[in-house]
Order: sequence, then C-alpha cells, then structure tokens
Amino acid sequence: MFITLEGIEGCGKTTQINHLSRFFENRGQSCVVTREPGGTAIGKEIRSILLNPASKGMVAKAELLLYMADRAQHIAAVVNPCLAEGKVVLCDRYFDATVVYQGFARGLDTRFIYELHRLVMDDLKPDVTLLLDLPPRIGLKRAWKQLEDGTRNGIESRFEEETLSFHEKVRAGYLELARLEPERFRTIDASGDEEQVQKDIREALTQYLK
Repeated sequence: MFITLEGIEGCGKTTQINHLSRFFENRGQSCVVTREPGGTAIGKEIRSILLNPASKGMVAKAELLLYMADRAQHIAAVVNPCLAEGKVVLCDRYFDATVVYQGFARGLDTRFIYELHRLVMDDLKPDVTLLLDLPPRIGLKRAWKQLEDGTRNGIESRFEEETLSFHEKVRAGYLELARLEPERFRTIDASGDEEQVQKDIREALTQYLK
C-alpha cells in the first residue's frame, strides 16, 4: 500500500507520519517511512539545492525538473522495491506537491506536469493521500517557530520565504485536487492539536481499510 501525506509548510506531516508508522506496525504490517525530496542518497543532494534559500533565483522549470529527477530515483530505489515486498510505504510529499507548488503556485502548465509524471514515473499514484489542511498564516507561523528553535533544518527555508499569496495558492491547489479525486484524498483538519489530528488520521484510514 502506498500512502502519501500532503499539505503546506507547518501542517505537521513529519510528526504525523511517524505516528502513522506506529499505527501500521501495531497492526502487524511492515512499514517504510520516506520523503520527497530527499528519500535517497542522490535525492538528498537534490534536496539541498531545492530547499536552500541560496537557490532563490532558480527558474520554475528547473525547479520542476529537479523534483522530477528526485522522484524518478526515489521510485526506482525505494518506493517500487518496498511495494513489491508487500510493505506499506508512507511518503512525506509526492506528486501532488509538484502539481500545486510548480503548477498552481508557480504557474507552470499542469498538463505538462502530468505528462512528465506519466512518462517518467509510469503514472504511479498513491492508494490514499492524506491532505493535512490549515490556513497558511497558521502553517507558516508553526514552520518559522520550528526553524528558529532548531527542530527543523535552518538551511531548508526557501519555500517558507515565499509570500503569503504563494502559500494561499498552494493550499487552494491542494483543495482543488482533493475535490477532483475524492476517492483518493482524505482531507484532515490540521489546525487542531497533535493528538486530535492523529486521531482524525487514524479514523480516516480505518474507514478506508475496511
């Protein structure tokens, strides 16, 4: 089973994906936690370019192709092998992030992005996508607090430095994708505390697994 977590900066994906791993392990299912970008050794090098504020001048198409390169390596080296072994793969961001960040927010043609996905990744889609939704003002406040207190890597703040309107486009893009694919998406209110969000995710997944 392939499950992805999506959402704007500060929505709590990293925290919740670890809870989710324990949820499946308690059910006796082997589970792998990974992320994009950076789920492989090569991907970590790509991530260091993509998230570094020093890359501020990167054009949208270059950004898109770096994400695609990271994903091609990630699918070949991690996702497909783990799925073939019958493991649950939990991924912090995947293709939907590319559609909303580089498509909805950066303005690149989403048809072009989908075509790249079809060609490069054989159109591999998650079984379930958990969208942790909350207003950008709240998410950015959380994200900057984590950057300032050292719980997040301070040199990975390029997207946090984007304008509020950019993040509002990202959120709107995610909600539109969830509207278009209700059978795959489960939208979770991420504005509550950690325990409540964890509970809502488990309930959504329990219903899906039934």
